[in-house]
Amino acid sequence: MRALRKLAALPADRRLLLLKSLGVVTAARLGVTALPFGQLRRLVGRLERRPSGTRPSEEELAWAVSRVSAYVPRATCLTQALALQAWLARHGYRPDLRIGVTKEDGRLHAHAWVESEGRILIGGSEAKRFAPLGPAPRYADRIDPA
Repeated sequence: MRALRKLAALPADRRLLLLKSLGVVTAARLGVTALPFGQLRRLVGRLERRPSGTRPSEEELAWAVSRVSAYVPRATCLTQALALQAWLARHGYRPDLRIGVTKEDGRLHAHAWVESEGRILIGGSEAKRFAPLGPAPRYADRIDPA
């Protein structure tokens, strides 16, 4: 109930952004579960930029993905990073998905985050512990600039 009251108190444009972001995160979560990673990345890459009147900032999109991820079961860092990458690309931004690894206590651990112009938009609290793998391709490069 508290979450619904908070949602109702937000301006209409923020509520809509959260609801749309819930769909994006849910789709990313289902994709991570059902599809091989390479195929999922190709699907994300096919998103087309959709021009609209006002474009949310990168920070607003990251905020929305972070907020709704708490309500999507098992929305891991990879799910959130893929969702944000897709959401940013759809709005005409050029995000970089990063995946890093580290070895702790003899076990390999991985983490995913999203960067844009050198700023970490999501997953930043953990990112500094991980050594990034080679740069992931920018799927926004495949989108025709409008």
